[in-house]
Amino acid sequence: MKVLVVGSGGREHTLVWKISQSPRVDKIYCAPGNAGIGSMAELVNIRAEDIEVLLGFALEKNIDLTVVGPEVPLVDGIVDRFEKEGLRVFGPNKKCSQLEGSKAFAKDFMLRHNIPTAKYKEYVNVDEAINDIGIYGFPMVIKADGLAAGKGVIIAENEVQALEALNMIMKDKKFGDAGTKVVIEEFLDGIEASILCFVDGETIVPMVSAQDYKKAFDGDKGPNTGGMGTYSPSVIYNDDIKEKVENRILSSFTKGLKDDGLDYKGIVFIGLMIKDGEPKVLEFNTRFGDPETQVILSRLETDLVDIIESILNGKLRKQEIIWSDKKAVCIVLASQGYPGKYEKGKVIKGLESIKDAVVFHAGTKLMDGNIVTNGGRVLGVVATGKNINEARNIAYKNVDKIKFEGKQYRKDIGKIALG
Repeated sequence: MKVLVVGSGGREHTLVWKISQSPRVDKIYCAPGNAGIGSMAELVNIRAEDIEVLLGFALEKNIDLTVVGPEVPLVDGIVDRFEKEGLRVFGPNKKCSQLEGSKAFAKDFMLRHNIPTAKYKEYVNVDEAINDIGIYGFPMVIKADGLAAGKGVIIAENEVQALEALNMIMKDKKFGDAGTKVVIEEFLDGIEASILCFVDGETIVPMVSAQDYKKAFDGDKGPNTGGMGTYSPSVIYNDDIKEKVENRILSSFTKGLKDDGLDYKGIVFIGLMIKDGEPKVLEFNTRFGDPETQVILSRLETDLVDIIESILNGKLRKQEIIWSDKKAVCIVLASQGYPGKYEKGKVIKGLESIKDAVVFHAGTKLMDGNIVTNGGRVLGVVATGKNINEARNIAYKNVDKIKFEGKQYRKDIGKIALG
């Protein structure tokens, strides 16, 4: 079969890597892809947001299956458009993707279906929002309602920071139309964990757990990023937490989908905050997380294409899914200055010397025969081992082999698992 993967980041490289292991797949295209993906798939120079151009390509090449990586085309309705033309495409439709595309939609869904989450209030008028600064005390969580590339959540420590954030989002429109509406939430402290699930509308099957590191610097300092590393399984996601998540969150989620007439087929990523053994939902994402995908799919032993087809056919409950007992760690290498301003075009060296690890490209491209940096998050170095310590040691040894000007990374990924 011929498969098209849409996207260009580390998640998409991981998807291509896993799909390429399927004996059922003869050819993989990736649009637009990156330098690493180009070694195992044919790159197509079409942006992930150009749905009509992607559709034309899929029809021309008789693509059997399209797998959508990023959130923007899902929220914009790529699944609806492809299905209208009779194409098989993996991901939730436009209506279901509002769970990620609108923070207010997601919070309302959680409230109505008794899914534990933070208290919240939504605003379309900046003056009303400013008037309610401190409504849940400080720190105060301010979220742009729409998609903001993972950067639309601001945690204000005081009234001054909250005022700056609201003006930046709603008046200055830093995130464009995503900031037309904001959601203000109570701050939840604790330890974050992520659970990704396969969903076919009737059945929800959680994957192995992962823990993400959102802050830019060691010790969870600095600004939020798209994710600076992960490890799997999460040490705090024990059997007690797992049972609570399945009983209070996953069951309520699937019932809510049915009650609301949402025909959800694809992946749901649930961001959790866990405190004193009690999980609450921070957010829903309607696609594979990045860099959680890198560690989770590194532990998946079942053919991913078989799982995807079982979902599209509504037969997920009959699909056996096998996971490796090995632990996995991913270290993200970023450009200097990320998540703020950074330079591109820095030559990357040392990739040929990687041993016992896999490097997933995120922001790279080929230029004048060299692989160069082309984004904030550049590479994800993934290693597996019999325990977290072994996996992280292998990963960091390989991180040291990779060189580019301004290389920035956290040195404490997976350390919590050791404690």
